[in-house]
Amino acid sequence: TGLDAAIDNSVVPELDFTYFFNKNLAVEVIAVVTPHTIDGKQGLSALGEVGDVWLLPPTVLLQYHFDLGNGIKPYIGAGVNYTVFFGEDEGPNYTNLKVDNGFGFAAQAGVDIHLEGNWFLNVDVKKIWLDTELSVDYNGSTYTTDVDVDPLIVGVGLGYRFGGYTAPLK
Repeated sequence: TGLDAAIDNSVVPELDFTYFFNKNLAVEVIAVVTPHTIDGKQGLSALGEVGDVWLLPPTVLLQYHFDLGNGIKPYIGAGVNYTVFFGEDEGPNYTNLKVDNGFGFAAQAGVDIHLEGNWFLNVDVKKIWLDTELSVDYNGSTYTTDVDVDPLIVGVGLGYRFGGYTAPLK
């Protein structure tokens, strides 16, 4: 169709759960729900905002933590994402907005910095690559376009280690 659309950025809190198999190997699950606005590009841009949508992008990452022995533990990770789009709300010129759910790949790099006891500071960056399809009706016709939803997720957080592996940073 020659039409294109883009999904805007969003800043929201994120919840991460990490389970360590040993002092180096872990799996992380991230959970977040984010609101976004969809704007038209090219031919759609003249018709205003396409609509709003919510994303639920649970992501599972396998991580390798490097043990430097000095209270600083950098790590890398890779995994998969499945994004669910819901709560589609059309802009004033459109009807029947639909964004397809889909799988994507994810990668991350981060560091845990030991503070005191089981507390640590975490800083990380995650990248998700997700291609999906958007369809919307305008003036009696249905328009479909591919949309790249490739967020860069930057996180800073406070963490607490508990369970069988309580002091990985000492």
